[in-house]
Amino acid sequence: MATFLFGERWPCFSRLRDVTVLPDLGYGSMVRYIAVRLLSLIPSLFGLILLTFIMLHAVPADPVTSLAGENASPEQVAELRARFGLDKPLVEQFGIYVWQILQGDLGNSIFSNRPVLEEILARLPATLELITFALVLAAFVGITLGTIAAVRHNGPIDNIVRAVTISGLAIATFWVAIILQMVFSMELNWLPLRGRFDVAYPAPPLITGFLLIDSLLALDLTAFGIAAQHLAMPMITLAIPAIATIARFTRSGVLETMQKEFVDYASAVGYRRNRLIWIYVLKNSLSVVIMQLGLLFGALIGGAVAIEAIFDWPGIGSYAVNAILNFDYKAVLGVTIIIGIIYGIVNIIVDIIHAFVDPRLREGI
Repeated sequence: MATFLFGERWPCFSRLRDVTVLPDLGYGSMVRYIAVRLLSLIPSLFGLILLTFIMLHAVPADPVTSLAGENASPEQVAELRARFGLDKPLVEQFGIYVWQILQGDLGNSIFSNRPVLEEILARLPATLELITFALVLAAFVGITLGTIAAVRHNGPIDNIVRAVTISGLAIATFWVAIILQMVFSMELNWLPLRGRFDVAYPAPPLITGFLLIDSLLALDLTAFGIAAQHLAMPMITLAIPAIATIARFTRSGVLETMQKEFVDYASAVGYRRNRLIWIYVLKNSLSVVIMQLGLLFGALIGGAVAIEAIFDWPGIGSYAVNAILNFDYKAVLGVTIIIGIIYGIVNIIVDIIHAFVDPRLREGI
């Protein structure tokens, strides 16, 4: 691409060409890489399940007693314990649960008596919508701020961006959520206080599970506006620390790239600075940022637990909170497994995208 844009008389842009052309990855090698990475998730998931199982049973709480009630007789409690298999030794309980997982069964919730997998899948689109749009917002704002700060290095704008990013990392997200609710819901009455959609308006047909996308597919702009209003505050709250992280890594990467020889040469021959920075310098600086996106996805899943509880967002975060409060072992384990699988798959996707952006990683695939 560099040769096409600048001609053979600018050989220094061969570095740009190497990075802007997608790596030539064979279909077979890509499939093998994905298969190996997916297989590598198995021991990680097993360790995650084992650790969570041990921690849950180490808590001095008995869900059966809570479910049976205060007036239940010892015989009734023992009957419930046997029904849920909690009367067996822990090693046997763990073995039975792992065998159920291998069959695609996450068990039934102790309190709702419904399959845990069905309950999680019903709530999963809400969480994925919240995290996806929060990450998109964080990437757009963070990359923009980081690039501007690097271009205005040590200037007033750079100092302001650095102060904002430090504040974004230091401020507790639950405090931000409460402040946003007080200002935009209670005082200004601009945005709904909680929930995912207005119960007084019919929801769009379920297609993707993302209300914003489903509203557009149904050509229902009113539903789109309602979904966007409900999404705004939890999305912004969740995106703030991610914006700060992405901005800091982008700033560092752009500053490093701007010290390269091709940047000096392009500036010397009169190449347009904005195009040079926002296309070539930025593209050569996003390698670390892309890797951070995979880590941030996992962090956002963890942050969504508190945010969903505050905004009454019907996702797996609020489901996990209720499961923990009720000591619902199967529900907590199910959420842990699903989050672990999603996090592992997202990191595989990020690694593949990273390899396409950075050709130095081709040999890893």
